[in-house]
Amino acid sequence: MADRAPAAAPADPPDVTLGGAAFDALVRALDAGESVDHGGFTARPADADGDGYVVETAAGERREGLSESGLHELASEHAAAVTDWHFLTERVGEGGPRADFVRWLEGVDVHGVDAEGVIARYAALADGAAREWGQLLVSVRLGDRGDRVYEVRHADEAGADAADLDGHDDPLEARRLVKFDDDDRYRPLKTAPTLPTGWVFADLDHRGVYETVETVYPATVANWHREREGELDVNHWRETMGRQSGIYGVIQTWDRGEGHEHVNWVAEATCDDSQCLKRREWEYDEETDLDVDGGDGVFPCREPCSLVVSAARKWTKLEGETERTYEFELTPSEKEQVETIIDAVADDRTDEIREADVYEGANRYRTRFLRAKRFDEAGNLCGVPTEPDEE
Repeated sequence: MADRAPAAAPADPPDVTLGGAAFDALVRALDAGESVDHGGFTARPADADGDGYVVETAAGERREGLSESGLHELASEHAAAVTDWHFLTERVGEGGPRADFVRWLEGVDVHGVDAEGVIARYAALADGAAREWGQLLVSVRLGDRGDRVYEVRHADEAGADAADLDGHDDPLEARRLVKFDDDDRYRPLKTAPTLPTGWVFADLDHRGVYETVETVYPATVANWHREREGELDVNHWRETMGRQSGIYGVIQTWDRGEGHEHVNWVAEATCDDSQCLKRREWEYDEETDLDVDGGDGVFPCREPCSLVVSAARKWTKLEGETERTYEFELTPSEKEQVETIIDAVADDRTDEIREADVYEGANRYRTRFLRAKRFDEAGNLCGVPTEPDEE
């Protein structure tokens, strides 16, 4: 996961102008009897027997009885702190998935909101900070009045000129853009690592960046937020499959008191990082973990998805077949070639194998040669029929 933020704070804050919206919000808060304490800038209304405003700074400066114009002068000197307070507190808010995500994007969880933290974050934002979310690269930079400008693009095109990409500004457009992969194949799993390239969403505000990311990867920010809050409700394999009915009810017959090896096979096949960018948090049941790693994704998977359920239904039927013994005659190289072909298909590497590379076991011409040699006219490997009565 990319995180382009400076490790240490610079000595001086970046040049930021105090905008009217931020100052008006500050005055409203103080006039409502609230105190503001952010980034080394502390302001509050005067006590009952005093007039104006009281301001203290991290440098030890204290001013009392400030008029509104005096408050504006001092707030302008600490524009980074005031604009950061206005953005994070008044505009973004302090609760919920969107606020949590926006804060995470610019490293509030790393640097905090004290004086040094604000300076460090603003320095990073001035240069442009970025983090990866699945295959998305989400960037944020600082505007001259402390506002934030966001951009979303494919992580593989981090260095591409935005002018060379197809630009969009409506977050809902992402729904159409990510429906098919770069080979124009339909993407049934939204979190599969097959996100198409060639587009960019630029000049987004904090609402737009959240909506764009949630459109590309539905519910991922919401579940990530719930996990951070300790509120992620995980539905494990047994309870999820126990709810299946109709044509999917057959999956329940797979649990025959023989352990959960079959669920390990399912998870290894479908829930690997190479197949899905979510981090699997569901296990066999609440007391029994699976033996397969759950992946390294930033956002969690709270239950077996519809693709897993659908695949498990098919595999349940296949596993119900009685095993048979077949005898084939292959050379050692041919046995290894069959294994290589299975690996290449399982790992989706067939497109990477060059036509001229006949030394590669899954090469198309070499595979066609194996078929010509070992398949009979009925398509049986080594002439061995699948069903004994076919002989």
